Amino acid sequence: MKLRTLPLADSGIDRSDALRSDEVALKELWQSAKLIAFDGERFRVTVENEVPSLLLHSFIDLPSAQFESAYFLGIDSNNPGDHFFLTLTPTADSEGFIDETGRWFTLREMGAQLSPRDIALAAHALGLANWHSRHTHCPQCGAKTLSALGGSIRRCVKDKSDHYPRTDPAIITLVRDKDDRILLGRQKVWPEHRFSTFAGFVETGESFEQCIRRELFEEAGVEVTDIHYLGSQPWPFPASLMVAFEARITNPESARPDGTEIEEIRWFTRDSLKSEIDAGTLLLPPLISVARAMIEGWYHEGESNQDRPPLPGRETWRP
Repeated sequence: MKLRTLPLADSGIDRSDALRSDEVALKELWQSAKLIAFDGERFRVTVENEVPSLLLHSFIDLPSAQFESAYFLGIDSNNPGDHFFLTLTPTADSEGFIDETGRWFTLREMGAQLSPRDIALAAHALGLANWHSRHTHCPQCGAKTLSALGGSIRRCVKDKSDHYPRTDPAIITLVRDKDDRILLGRQKVWPEHRFSTFAGFVETGESFEQCIRRELFEEAGVEVTDIHYLGSQPWPFPASLMVAFEARITNPESARPDGTEIEEIRWFTRDSLKSEIDAGTLLLPPLISVARAMIEGWYHEGESNQDRPPLPGRETWRP
């Protein structure tokens, strides 16, 4: 199975590592940079014909923006004249914006509708902002840390050690049996009727393959045979890298929920999946997620399934 283009995974943005260490060059770029406003949870966007896009400011438009507290996100590979910074702004209900065209949305709310460039910029920005807000002190000596290298690291003011953003790898697996059904599970914290693929964080000293076997046995009681890599997707909620696989299992009759994290599991054919969505008894993962891409990849896999009607379903998140 091949996945279609994954949201968040293909940006066309050059992060320009060499520029990060050249503060003079970054300050020059700042004068003509496109600034992305972020209030700690939401991005400022413009909406045209119900389609959102990031609202890009200049430092003149955004008086609250300061170079010293901004994070460099990179340069548009397709248009090198466009360079981007994230700037933390007052909250959405505060004043300080010269124009009145912007609205505020979280990445979860608008991500599926953004262009590949905008969604990648927003994912990078959100992940970076989350990390900076949680790592204000040095883990070695406890002293204060400051943003450095365009926001790509934090540096301790006392021992001068450098600290880099953390990304937590997590596997996510589409489980299939010999009859080409897929197994989906439901977590207790999800909205009613929502089911998805199985996922879990990679533990210390564990390979992806070991993690897949452990997670699927723990959560669903199934044993894996063939494992195939499908793709990966950054998931900045708050700092994950989702590594996608499909796996065949040998004991579908043994599938059962663990009762702790997963409260229900169900097997689906393509026809039953579609009919339950239409009946309102099944909600799929959001369009922005790799889980949704995996399910849709399976649903349309093979020549006989390419013309199947698209899978509907509203966006659903945790309550």
